[in-house]
Amino acid sequence: MTSRVGVVQFPGTNCELDVIQVVEQLGGTAEILFHLESALGGVDAVVVPGGFAHGDYLRTGAIARFSPVMDAVARHAAEGGPVVGICNGFQVLCEAGLLPGALQKNAGLKFLCEDAVLRVETTDSALTNMATVGQHLNIPINHFEGNYVCDPNVLARLRAEDQVVLRYVDNPNGSLDNIAGICNAGRNVVGLMPHPERASDALLGSEDGLVLMQSILAACGQVMSMPR
Repeated sequence: MTSRVGVVQFPGTNCELDVIQVVEQLGGTAEILFHLESALGGVDAVVVPGGFAHGDYLRTGAIARFSPVMDAVARHAAEGGPVVGICNGFQVLCEAGLLPGALQKNAGLKFLCEDAVLRVETTDSALTNMATVGQHLNIPINHFEGNYVCDPNVLARLRAEDQVVLRYVDNPNGSLDNIAGICNAGRNVVGLMPHPERASDALLGSEDGLVLMQSILAACGQVMSMPR
């Protein structure tokens, strides 16, 4: 059965079509979930893509977290369904309490649009199950507020429970512990700042993002292990 991926669209989202294109390139089907919808329509996985939800006028993700669709996304996550937030989507998941910590302005207060080399730290997540631990991936970043922060207790838990899924090899934004992506305790909710959907064609620079997008599809149809 073909995996169905719902791609959330807020006012200001600008990466939804990129995600849809790659999902379909890999043999899945994808559809838009507008932020005012209160149900997910039976999709197998959810991607909250990049952009500037509600213009990021208040704080990144602070308004988007109250959209009706996020209640449905939270229910999907609670049931073990795969949820992945990319860039602005990562910020939204943190604001919604689906992931710990927060994203603040980059060190140096500069918008970054460049390639970043990531190291896969675990394959036990909805985003990395098709990758290899230690694998290096060349994935572009495109953000101003991608500097991940959390309190020491949260960081200790992320490390102890193997919830850091991706780290920067050469930290571009000051992110704590070189963190580029994390997962929840259930390992089905993942957020990352780099854009794997933009690294899906070698002719455009890199296809290293395909293994991450393939992992999302592989996680469809199965309930990820939930925390005990």
